[in-house]
Amino acid sequence: MKHPDRIFLRDHVISAEIGAFQSERGLDQRLRFNVTVDLKETVAGSDDHVDNILSYDVLTQAVSTALADQRYNLVETLAEKIAAEVLAHPRAASVAVTVEKLDRGPGALGVSITRDAGRVPVKTAAPHVCVKVWDAATALPVGAVVLVPPAPDLPLPPARNARRVKLLALDQSAWALAGELALEVAETRTEIDASIQQRQSVVWAPSRLAVDDPAAGDAPDQLAVWLTGRLGARPDTH
Repeated sequence: MKHPDRIFLRDHVISAEIGAFQSERGLDQRLRFNVTVDLKETVAGSDDHVDNILSYDVLTQAVSTALADQRYNLVETLAEKIAAEVLAHPRAASVAVTVEKLDRGPGALGVSITRDAGRVPVKTAAPHVCVKVWDAATALPVGAVVLVPPAPDLPLPPARNARRVKLLALDQSAWALAGELALEVAETRTEIDASIQQRQSVVWAPSRLAVDDPAAGDAPDQLAVWLTGRLGARPDTH
């Protein structure tokens, strides 16, 4: 029997308020999380590209999202929520989640569950994100915004691969803009998804994602429309 490839998160400790007893209300206690995911496909074909694998960030974000969703009475309910968050990812085949309370007794008290994709109802919402070409005359919107850098005001040398050159110039513009605005740069879909989950703005360096799809274009406005469609995001209306 062939065993699936797995990724895991071990001994991830976070303090949070949880518990059904009155003595547990109003106080944080340490929780330890262990999450192991069986992958649908092997990592052999990933080509060392982060967008071709299930990122470890998916596991830590699943824990953070679950904890932010509500106050839990039961670690069992929390574990179910984490499992559902992980299985929303298309590369996850099954997940094992262990949640332990570390401050309720002489040892760890908790629960371990295993869930398979397709057997857990997953409620996913469209990402609340705007893709916007940066304009210095407009204030940075609040929330998750993917900023497309403006084209650099520099002459570009003629080249056989003119589109690639333009995209690489936009990458340089992205790094300069990110430094100016004190934001992070995102080059991959994984990094963009992480910024959306954290509701943080990010500057997109487009060449890595867009270079192999001529439909993406090479102008900031074209790239913004293309990425909006890829993300299922709302268009910029400003």
